[in-house]
Amino acid sequence: MIVARNLKWKHVFFYTWKPMLYFLFLSLAVYILHVEFEMRSLSIPFNAVATLSTALAIYLGFKNNSAYDRWWEARKIWGLLVNYSRAWAREILSLSFPAENSEAPEVKAWQKRVIYRHIAFVHALRVFLRKKHAYNKNKYEIFEDSNQYDDIQDFVSKEEFNSFLDKNNPPNYLLKLQSDELQYAYKRGWISDYRFVRLDETLTQFNNHQGMSERIKNTPMPRPYSFFSRVFVYLHGTLVPFAFIEDLGWINIPLSIIINFIFLALDTIGERTEDPFENRMDDTPLTAISLTIETNLKEMMGDKNFPKKATEVEGVVF
Repeated sequence: MIVARNLKWKHVFFYTWKPMLYFLFLSLAVYILHVEFEMRSLSIPFNAVATLSTALAIYLGFKNNSAYDRWWEARKIWGLLVNYSRAWAREILSLSFPAENSEAPEVKAWQKRVIYRHIAFVHALRVFLRKKHAYNKNKYEIFEDSNQYDDIQDFVSKEEFNSFLDKNNPPNYLLKLQSDELQYAYKRGWISDYRFVRLDETLTQFNNHQGMSERIKNTPMPRPYSFFSRVFVYLHGTLVPFAFIEDLGWINIPLSIIINFIFLALDTIGERTEDPFENRMDDTPLTAISLTIETNLKEMMGDKNFPKKATEVEGVVF
């Protein structure tokens, strides 16, 4: 997620230089043909382009609103995951008790195992949502590429980790283990009927968070919106130089560039916002959120071995 107030122009030009180069050469060509070769028939009515500009602005506004809704929903899902993760740790610590005093160390070890496995679930879900993304190593596209399942090894047993790697849906496998742990604690008498139901309800919320995230990941924004928005931007940009050349002469060149840049930027914003789990600089900061959850839960357990806080990289937090 970009957190810097001012964008770096090198990033802006990286995504726009190719179409802007086309618009620049087109404007130059129109100017040369109209002025130097006196091809007056190249001019088209300004009102025609103005009408198209209005329609395109409405279209891009709708697309960007829809794309932002997807991004914001992803952020809300992971915000809820933070809240329920804290609740899960608190409930595990406050609702489980040893049936006998001699079982106190065993209950404490069980609590730690369950809470730390949840930290593994959060990191696993982050990697699962980003795993299929092919990292772009271009120097102008910033990626945090430490999304590996190895990140969870410190929070589960070796046997669980080996089984975890063989699963089609690793995060869901960890939730199944958590359910087994609740059944184990209930049979040992460490949690009552009511407490078992309460903890299972919280566990179900994690299924919901994963499912909602997978829905956004696996259901792209309708592709015609993305395809035709770019087509319309190029069509509009191609017509713009012809609308001003008669009245403005050489000023048509910089004016066309400015107008086309605005519409191209609007289209690019929507395109890069619609998929929030691709591990790009514009996306939901899953790594930072995961580290926040890990830190909070470790603190509740009295573990001071906190992970290194996510830092900005050129104004971007992953």
